[in-house]
Amino acid sequence: MENILLEFKNLVTEFHTEGTIVKAVNGVSFTLNKGETIGIVGESGSGKSVTSLSAMRLIPSPPGKISGGEIIFHEKDGTATDLLAISEEEIRKFRGNDIAMIFQEPMTSLNPVFTCGDQVMEAIILHQKLNKKDAKALTIKLFEEVQLPTPERIFSTYPHQISGGQKQRVMIAMAMSCQPSVLIADEPTTALDVTVQKTILQLMQNLQKEHDMGIMFITHDLGVIAELADKVVVMYKGNIVEQGSVWDIFTNPKHPYTKGLLACRPPLDKRYTFLPTVSDFMKIDESGEVIDNGISVAEFTKDLAIPESERVAKHKKLYDQKPLMQIKNLKTYFPIRNGFFGGISDHVKAVDNVAFDVYPGETLGLVGESGCGKTTIGRTIIRLEEPTEGEMIYKGKDIAKMNTEELRLFRKDVQIIFQDPYSSLNPRMTIGNAIMEPMQVHGILENDEQRKKKVEELLTRVSLDPAHFYRYPHEFSGGQRQRIGIARALAVNPNFIICDESVSALDVSVQAQVLNLLNELKEEFGLSYIFISHDLSVVKYMSDRMAVMQEGKIVEMGDADQIYNKPATEYTKKLIDAIPEGKLEDIKRHLESKGIKVN
Repeated sequence: MENILLEFKNLVTEFHTEGTIVKAVNGVSFTLNKGETIGIVGESGSGKSVTSLSAMRLIPSPPGKISGGEIIFHEKDGTATDLLAISEEEIRKFRGNDIAMIFQEPMTSLNPVFTCGDQVMEAIILHQKLNKKDAKALTIKLFEEVQLPTPERIFSTYPHQISGGQKQRVMIAMAMSCQPSVLIADEPTTALDVTVQKTILQLMQNLQKEHDMGIMFITHDLGVIAELADKVVVMYKGNIVEQGSVWDIFTNPKHPYTKGLLACRPPLDKRYTFLPTVSDFMKIDESGEVIDNGISVAEFTKDLAIPESERVAKHKKLYDQKPLMQIKNLKTYFPIRNGFFGGISDHVKAVDNVAFDVYPGETLGLVGESGCGKTTIGRTIIRLEEPTEGEMIYKGKDIAKMNTEELRLFRKDVQIIFQDPYSSLNPRMTIGNAIMEPMQVHGILENDEQRKKKVEELLTRVSLDPAHFYRYPHEFSGGQRQRIGIARALAVNPNFIICDESVSALDVSVQAQVLNLLNELKEEFGLSYIFISHDLSVVKYMSDRMAVMQEGKIVEMGDADQIYNKPATEYTKKLIDAIPEGKLEDIKRHLESKGIKVN
């Protein structure tokens, strides 16, 4: 018992909405020990975040309510406290002090009107009763511990002045400020580049060793879990469907949902004709029970790999054609304005002398860390940003020199799917009208009746229900909204689509469905893609050729498989090394470093 930190016993958390009761967490039980990391895995809506918020007593009431179970916290002096049975005032002593939490979105959890240093200092003064001078010294020491560059400078900067990875480190410093016994990390690396993710995960492991802390790490990505967790809890629709050591879960998954999660990450050592999805391993019967399809991951994937000879023949055909688009010496600079009168003091070289071709039917991947210029290239091609210099030739015409009418016709031919489908959809417009609007603008089909029929066909094509025509964006999940974005891009019969980080915010299971859909549509409609992402495993899976970007320039370009197998630059090697692959040897190494032997 002396090693136990936190015990969840039959936890039930429900939400009351519009006359129905939704059990977001339904009878969940597991134990977290000192120095142990438990990975809680599942897709959006599985109840993993609600489980962690229940431990902090942060469930919004109404509509939420913890209606059953116990969460027992074992203090350093041996006292056991049921966190669900104490008053609001008493729980505040535990929150942030003994149990700390890092939230998924650091921008929304940091206060934009206070400096980063002040926010961490506030937590220290509140819980540790230190004076301002000592609290400041401790904050700067914490900033050094979480490897923030120039800690004194970051102490006095505001959240909007630092990058996503740096904001996440400020949040970790704040969580660590009171040396908690338990750290709950809710999807802390989802929106980060693989290289930043790797340093954050390394940092959390180092802090854990130093402070013998228990970590509850919540994610939908089993690759991350493989390199970090000792035990895994798999959640599906509010229930734990499987739990065990990370080795057992990866080598011998029992539940079909776990098999699906393990199978749907794009493999790096081969190329599949399509990605497996969760639904390939299980069915849901009328009563909502999960039925196992009775197939293992190895059996399902054994014939999926595309032979290398087939790929070589396809590429010969692709690159014997004339390019569809040619980008020559493209530069997109943004002015830096200083002073009251806004004089230009310098420029940010977002895209700096970039050149490439895209062939009909090709997918060209653009990969690199945040801020490397890949999104700016996409936005410049469709003239959402104006180029500073260079040529962008599409079907023999320079996009930069097109007049209004030519640009209107060009934008029918070349569409973009944005990273955040929610902010690119009008919340006051039904999704049917949102898809139909560009068809009206470009005069596609003769009347709205025909257009509505086409929209319904498109909704079916992207695996949505035609009856969804009259629903609003907020009524859909992230994956469904991304499909709406794809349907809207297809509505005007384009030739060319720019996919800008279009799967980066999705669960791995939904991501696999969207990637399969994009590949099917490419074959069906003869599309060409520029596929932009910071996730090298996704770009490698989707692309024929790949361009690696760093600080506005292309540092390496060529066949996607060759770049992965033989990267020519140190930067590309660093990107590849940072991908959490979930290999068994990595799991073994991680477990043995903690003194856990595996067979």
